[in-house]
Parts: sequence; structure tokens; C-alpha cells
Amino acid sequence: MSEYSWPGENGRSVPDAASAWAETVRVLPVGTRVTGEVVGRQPFGVFLSIDGCPDAVGLARIDRRPRCMELPAVGERVTGEVVWHAEHNHQVGVVLGEWADHEDLLPSFRVGQVVGGRITKIAAIGVFVRLADCVEGLVPLTRPPASAEVFREGQEVFVTLVAVDHERNRILLAEPRPS
Repeated sequence: MSEYSWPGENGRSVPDAASAWAETVRVLPVGTRVTGEVVGRQPFGVFLSIDGCPDAVGLARIDRRPRCMELPAVGERVTGEVVWHAEHNHQVGVVLGEWADHEDLLPSFRVGQVVGGRITKIAAIGVFVRLADCVEGLVPLTRPPASAEVFREGQEVFVTLVAVDHERNRILLAEPRPS
């Protein structure tokens, strides 16, 4: 099975969302907390079968998904909040709770800042340091791998931010110091 599918391709019948649209909007106003099952998955988001509303089609679009999180798999149970209604295709827009509650920390990092982190990997190109949930930076090797001899995976260190590339989601770090 492909990683992407439409709701009708997963053994579930496609609801008649058009005939149930007025009732769907009535029982699922913006702000309503919902729970449901992922019934389809596309690059732009996931389709949901919303509990208690068998004819509703929910769509959680990726325009509000944190960069480090994956789309939920077909069959996975999710929770979220209704944020819009699209009458033209009879869809209920949902922001998934896991996405809404996840803070995007990359913008808070600034060049010159010294932060603590944990070494996650020592590779030929350098040392990777986790600075926060979903935020890792790289200390590139500038000389023979002395870092590999001094540092180990899991070790807590302090690093200085040398460059923060918000568009490519990358952080360049200076040589770590043990904490």
C-alpha cells in the first residue's frame, strides 16, 4: 500500500457529506473538540472520520503541521479542534491537537546564543546536538575528529549558535563544551 491514499481506498465507504452538510456544520461549529480516525492520507494532510458524525469528512491540512512531525498513519486515532468549514467540498477543517500543542522552537534561537543540549550522534561530518524538541544543530568537524574522542552520544554539552537558517531548518554550532 502507498503511503498516500484517499478515504475510499482504505476499505471504508465514503460518506455522503453533501446531504449531511447542514447537520455537520450545526453539530461541529468552529471551536469544537473532535476525535476521529485517519481514513486517508495525502501530501497536503489527512482525512478523518469524526466520532459521532459518520457523514462528516474532516481534513487536517499540513499548513499548520510542525516541521518535525509526520502525518498520522491511516487507522491512527487523533484529536483536534474544528477551525473552518468548506462548503464547496463539504469538509470540516481540523487542527490536530498534537500539532497545535507543539511549539515551533527554531525561531527562538539566535546567532551568538549559548545553549545547552545533548549529543545525539557523532558522525564523520561532525557532532549533532539536540537543543530542544525537534531542534538539532551540527558542529562541523574543522580538524581531525578529536570531538569523537572527548564527547559521547547522550552527553550534555553547551554550544554556541554560529548560524540559524530558518528557511532550511538548520543550525550551525561551534565546538561543544562539556556541561
